[in-house]
Amino acid sequence: MPNAVAIKVLVVDDQNSVRQMTRMTLEEIGFKHIHEAEHGKQAMEIASLQPLDLIISDFNMPEMDGLDLLRAVRGNPVVRKVPFILLTGRGDKELVVKAAQAGVNNYLIKPFTAATLRQKIEQVMGKLS
Repeated sequence: MPNAVAIKVLVVDDQNSVRQMTRMTLEEIGFKHIHEAEHGKQAMEIASLQPLDLIISDFNMPEMDGLDLLRAVRGNPVVRKVPFILLTGRGDKELVVKAAQAGVNNYLIKPFTAATLRQKIEQVMGKLS
């Protein structure tokens, strides 16, 4: 059982309000080590500088969208195996299929609750303690 307090998570979203809402929800679940990035390029810089246990990324972002970030993560030996949850306002099948083909571990449709976020994280990482 992974301990939420020990998990290092990176939240990637171009909207500060969504990053803050996700951060507060993660803190409610018990996470303490939460890093933030505004876009995929910044996320890759952060990922290369410190170990991460989980990436939660928005899909629709400028510069490098969530799908491109996912592909960059899966192509980078340092972070290739880090679980990746894609956040999206779209629940369409085409995006889900593309994300699955790129190696996403799970996806979450916005808006979401703490219970739903916890469930998606536990499906990827195992039951949180």
